[in-house]
Amino acid sequence: MGKKNKDGKKSKSGKKKDHGEYSLADLSPALTQAARSMRTALSRNLTESGLYAGQDGVILALANEDGLPAGALAQKLGVKAPTMTRTIGRMEAQGFVERRADAEDARLTKVYLTETGRNSVAQIEASAAACDALATKGFSDKDIRSLVKLLRAIDGNLLGVELTEEDES
Repeated sequence: MGKKNKDGKKSKSGKKKDHGEYSLADLSPALTQAARSMRTALSRNLTESGLYAGQDGVILALANEDGLPAGALAQKLGVKAPTMTRTIGRMEAQGFVERRADAEDARLTKVYLTETGRNSVAQIEASAAACDALATKGFSDKDIRSLVKLLRAIDGNLLGVELTEEDES
C-alpha cells in the first residue's frame, strides 16, 4: 500500500494519482486512449449507415475533392497504399465509391463518390458533431479552442513541422 500524506491521499509513491498529479509520462497513454475512445464512439454512431472505421475519412476526403487516385487518398489520410486499396475495394462493394479510369490518362484510376457516398456525408458530419459534443461535455468554448490548438501542436511536433502563428489561431 502506498504512503499517505497528511490529507490522507496517496503520495507520489502510491499506486493511485490525484487528478492534479499528472506528468509528461501520462501524456501518451492518455492521448492514445482518448483517440481510441473517440474512434470507437464515432464508429458506433456510423454503423447504422453501413460504414466501418476509417471509411468516413475516405468519404469526407472525396466530398472535398472527388476523383482522387488511391495513393493520394492514402497520403491524405495517413495510411499505407495497400490499406487504402483494400478499403476502396470494400467501399466499392458497399456502393459508396466507384473506380474509373482517368479521362486524360487511362493508366490512372481515380476514386469517385457514388450517389450513396454523397448521401452519407451529412450523416458522417452529424455523427462527428455528436461525438465532439459528447467528448467535450462540460468544456467551455475556451477549453475547446485550447484543446484543439494543443492537439494540432502535438500533431505538428510529431510530424516534424513547426506551426506558424497563423496555423495556431
